[in-house]
Amino acid sequence: MSTPTNRVLALLELLQNADELPGAALAHQLGVDSRTLRRYIVKLQDMGVPVQSVRGRYGAYRLMPGCKLPPLMLTDKEAVAVSVGLLFARQLGLADTVDGAHSDQAKLERVMPPALRGKLRAVSGVVQLELSQPVASMHSESLLEMSSAAQERCRVRLRYQAANQDVSEREFDCYGLAWRSGRWYAVGHCHLRGNLRSFRLDRIESVTPLTVSFLAPFDFDAVRHLALGLATLPRTHAIVVRLKTSLATAQTELFDAIGLFRPLEDAVMLYSQADDLPWFARQLARVSFDFEVLEPPELQDAIKACAQRLLGQVTPRVA
Repeated sequence: MSTPTNRVLALLELLQNADELPGAALAHQLGVDSRTLRRYIVKLQDMGVPVQSVRGRYGAYRLMPGCKLPPLMLTDKEAVAVSVGLLFARQLGLADTVDGAHSDQAKLERVMPPALRGKLRAVSGVVQLELSQPVASMHSESLLEMSSAAQERCRVRLRYQAANQDVSEREFDCYGLAWRSGRWYAVGHCHLRGNLRSFRLDRIESVTPLTVSFLAPFDFDAVRHLALGLATLPRTHAIVVRLKTSLATAQTELFDAIGLFRPLEDAVMLYSQADDLPWFARQLARVSFDFEVLEPPELQDAIKACAQRLLGQVTPRVA
């Protein structure tokens, strides 16, 4: 920080890294006196950076939300984190953020050192996300509105279109949001059904905040609830399988969305629902431990068919 300009930029970076900083601490970190610090604050304000003075015994400074973002000062590690985050943002189904993510990436690259710019362009150009399910496209308004409702514990009224095209309205307490299998979901208490429910954000037609607050369950896990909810949706076949392994191994080799795991003394019971028994048979065929199908008998037939198909693909060695 050998020049005043460098110290002004360093001051901006310090202010961006904290909600509020005492003037004495800022002056000490910059290596200047309080009078010089105030002069630097004025320079930032003249540049349009919304720096606010906080009254107190020693005085403090903070960045005030303004009509435009101040210039961001990013370290190399922060730039990498933002760039990777933008890569994800372009592929998570938020239609109106794609252009913004591309322009943000271009702005980052223009101010990066050449070596770092080349590495991040390589990340952006060659890294792909494994999205095995089609991503449902949606605008970000529903995500922002539901996130705000969950954060502020504010009940909302939803206008929602179900899979069968029926439209309904309901009051909803949003406990959290989750992204799974190509779709965004809001998870919480539905007052129309009187129970925990999850709603796809791309099917929400409108969100109206209400003047009613709510209490959310402590440490609510929206992702886990969503996985279990999807696993237990009523389907054609009810499945019960005894897994002859530990709970930790069962959860590692399978996945939460396949069903409910209930540990016993020497095994784990798996309760699930499925329309496609051959698919379920293939999931069981890849585990390393023994298991016993209790229900339905048709799943046993599907497993036998899977085994026969695999055996048929083995080419005998020619002597």
